[in-house]
Amino acid sequence: MSDIPLLPQVEAFLRRPHGLFIDGVNVRSHSSQTLAVTNPATGQVIAQVADADLADIDAAVDSANRGFQLWSQAAPATRGNVLLKLADLLERNREELAQIETCQSGKIIQISRAFEVDQAAHFLRYYAGWATKLSGQTLTPSLPSFNGERYTAFTLREPVGVVVGIVPWNFSTMIAIWKLASALVTGCSIIIKPSEFTPLTLLRIAELAIEAGLPAGVLNVLTGGGHVGKGLVEHPGTHKVSFTGSVPTGIAVGRSAMGAGLTRATLELGGKNAAGFLRDVDVDKAVDGIIEAGFLHSGQICAAAERFFVHRSQIDAVLEKLKLRLSRLNIGSPLDEHTEFGPVTHHQHQLKLLGYFTQARAENNTIIHGGTLIDRPGCYVEPTVILANSINDTLLNEETFGPIATFLPYDSDEELLALMNNGPYGLSASLWTNDLGKALRMVPAIHAGTVWVNMHTLLDPAVPFGGSRSSGIGREFGSAFIEDYTELKSVMIRY
Repeated sequence: MSDIPLLPQVEAFLRRPHGLFIDGVNVRSHSSQTLAVTNPATGQVIAQVADADLADIDAAVDSANRGFQLWSQAAPATRGNVLLKLADLLERNREELAQIETCQSGKIIQISRAFEVDQAAHFLRYYAGWATKLSGQTLTPSLPSFNGERYTAFTLREPVGVVVGIVPWNFSTMIAIWKLASALVTGCSIIIKPSEFTPLTLLRIAELAIEAGLPAGVLNVLTGGGHVGKGLVEHPGTHKVSFTGSVPTGIAVGRSAMGAGLTRATLELGGKNAAGFLRDVDVDKAVDGIIEAGFLHSGQICAAAERFFVHRSQIDAVLEKLKLRLSRLNIGSPLDEHTEFGPVTHHQHQLKLLGYFTQARAENNTIIHGGTLIDRPGCYVEPTVILANSINDTLLNEETFGPIATFLPYDSDEELLALMNNGPYGLSASLWTNDLGKALRMVPAIHAGTVWVNMHTLLDPAVPFGGSRSSGIGREFGSAFIEDYTELKSVMIRY
């Protein structure tokens, strides 16, 4: 077992002085403050990025408004072609981007390649197809005619303006591409604020966007702490925010947006997602589903399941086989192609997860597997399985955003639905069963923006995604994103 060698261009990129990306080029920040980017697999600092200040925010907003004036007038096919060229460039630079991503996030290299690059390119191509399909309606008003005059009306879809995209650290490339593509295909410009933990890959992608033919100013990237996102949301020169992240931060972003002149906001937040396994599910298939739903990328996925409800007749067998499977996982360096489970993305998150283990023990939950940090350099956490005592236990109510699967048995389908719907959140859920008819009857009763059947976590650009209740406002993907990035204008004509 050994790490793949870093490409020379990756090593050169990491050594570069990293500024901000404004008006189509890398520029030095007005601020002298920098932030360290740490490899979570080793604990070593791999780069320094600028911590932008108010002058940088003003410069990026000015650039984005100039870019918007140009890009909003571009032919729809031109917009689509730029996205297609960017998708090609992502694939051409696949290994470079994947290695940068793995170095900054600790994501195992196979996931960086397949999701952060390949899926990002796939989403770009899907969104590119919408460029020539944005449309309004023709309408016939019912106004009375007094002197033979007639009336007609139609609607237009117009881009909202400068979008602020605030991107989390768990999928810093793919989620940024979702926001970038939504904005660009509708004629908006965008300023992306990546997480301070994972800002590097996006700085490289911004360079590729210019190579793809995107005009200067249409895409800007500002690195820095939370004050940068707040400054962008509240700036009078921005018109929409698209935020992906935690529920508390999302609520704060939504309030700031509303207070800044009713700035539009799309909030894709987390939750406490549930997976329910009906009595007829084979135990081995249930274990496969649990690993898919809860342990991909160390559980650091907003839609991942954290609450698992298994019929009482199967709970012991499921937990025993799951413990065995997790004990055999190859835990190691994310740059080793044989690694199946890597670190969490940063030290603060590692300590947060340790706190949940302490809380579980304090509440006398049964730790079936894991429940510890791994004694090695970096931010490693044991994949953990916990059996709770009741639905009120902390680990069944607070989002951990990590490799912690908490279980509770149930006795009836009615009880299962009540358990799955417990709590204020509603991002995603899944049902696992061989009885498709029963599943389809249960789906309408589940409070979640997305419900999977016999699968979990996987997303497709044609299928809208977003949360209900406290898990968010608005939708990504499909055609649903169009309303959030365009303004509807009505035109009436008398003739």
